[in-house]
Amino acid sequence: MTEESGQTVVLTGAAGGMGRAITKALVESGRRVVLVDRDASALQELAATTGNAVFPIQLDVSNAQDVDRLPDSIPEKFRPIDVLINNAGHDIGGRTRFDIGSADDWSNIIQTNLIGLMRVTRAILPDMVKRNAGHIVNISSINAVRIVPDMAAYSTSKAGVHMFTETLRGELAETAIRVTELQPGLTRTNIILTRYRGDRQQEKEYFDQFKMALDPADIARSIVFALDQPAHVQIAEMMILPVNRY
Repeated sequence: MTEESGQTVVLTGAAGGMGRAITKALVESGRRVVLVDRDASALQELAATTGNAVFPIQLDVSNAQDVDRLPDSIPEKFRPIDVLINNAGHDIGGRTRFDIGSADDWSNIIQTNLIGLMRVTRAILPDMVKRNAGHIVNISSINAVRIVPDMAAYSTSKAGVHMFTETLRGELAETAIRVTELQPGLTRTNIILTRYRGDRQQEKEYFDQFKMALDPADIARSIVFALDQPAHVQIAEMMILPVNRY
């Protein structure tokens, strides 16, 4: 248990593969976690198997009304919020050349990955500013800074997260609030399966192209590392890649 244990964390996208690994690492480090996800059944299952250190809140980060009710939905036991981890995101239908892709798909990707992240941050940040304390961790992607053909919407959303994080860090520079961005490379999560709308054969073929991929636990450890730094240390940006990637 670290000197930072006892913190309370809001984690979006908690019920997905990455979210579950992050939840496990946070709880093991002595933190309480407000689990946020739009999948009610997966959220309840995660909460039931994790214990009293978590509190589930079902909402969709792309829905403004859902996000507006988030602060008031957090029980007193889980306040104040010390850390916000913006992890929610998807790439449903995203691996398509832009001119033939669905406008509804890329609009939804950006609404969730970028606008939703900004909404959640706006909901949680004012109390951090009032207390002059807090830590915001935004999970973007290697795609934020390196192009991958046929992923225009996803890459654009993550590039937006990158610049939002940079700007937010600048705006909060006169405060004690820390702002961290993680840029994971290829990671074995269900985002690839959802990208191909549940087609497991396409998911397998995608991962078979690569010698190695990260595990969600790798990202979770990196987050705990950033949170565990002394208050005067801010990990601004972390790019995490498998050893065979560059």
